Amino acid sequence: MLLKFTKMHGAGNDFVVLDGTRQKIDLSPEQMRLLADRRFGVGCDQILLVEKPQHKNADFRYRIFNADGGEVEQCGNGARCFMRFVYDNKLTSKREISVETKCGLIIPRLEEDGRVTVNMGEPILESARIPFLNGNGSPSESLEVAGQILQISAVSMGNPHAVQVVSDIELAPVETLGAQIENHPRFPNRVNAGFMQIKDRHHIKLRVYERGAGETLSCGTGACAAVVSGIRLNMLDSPVNVATRGGTLTITWQSSDSPVLMTGPAMTVFIGEINL
Repeated sequence: MLLKFTKMHGAGNDFVVLDGTRQKIDLSPEQMRLLADRRFGVGCDQILLVEKPQHKNADFRYRIFNADGGEVEQCGNGARCFMRFVYDNKLTSKREISVETKCGLIIPRLEEDGRVTVNMGEPILESARIPFLNGNGSPSESLEVAGQILQISAVSMGNPHAVQVVSDIELAPVETLGAQIENHPRFPNRVNAGFMQIKDRHHIKLRVYERGAGETLSCGTGACAAVVSGIRLNMLDSPVNVATRGGTLTITWQSSDSPVLMTGPAMTVFIGEINL
């Protein structure tokens, strides 16, 4: 099967984008893993699939698959690339669209400077909806991992996140501790593990160990979850610039009943074909 694709990245978080509106795409998890493989395939953190909408109020349907082949609910950096892709490929002439995801509608907007702002919706803070077993919904909760007690903030941005504050992002055990947090039994759907260093009330540094992908250069929903957590802990004030290893995102969140807005880059790397 010859498959057309576009390779994109949002602040270093990289994607293979597939247009399901112009070609029939029905890939198995094994084919997804091959496509995402950096040695034997194209290579990416996630595969993004553009489809025609099923929701009456949406312009498109947006599906996300991790490098392990599993489908997930949301990807913020991917949402920006999605907007850039449909606009650049003339699938829409709108600069602001409504996009159907597994967790509801999101609204990305292409800015005049080429960056993309995404209305990510309101954060989910109720433990049962994240889901986070035996949580109480407070900004800081205890989580026992490998015999140590961590203080984390549990937040969902359509996908679950466990965010902890660290003193030095470069010394944080992201690979080892991130993997343990990802598979913690109190997160039945697994979880993205965020490590946040606060520079001042409007600037943080962030590393994220993502479900099914490992550490990525950037995580858009992780940046949103980190800023929400920091504001709830009274350590940050909106807006917040989030420095990731792949670039900087700007996150705005005014209150618990308002949406989180994320602004950042979306770049096309190359276009190609692969025979799966």
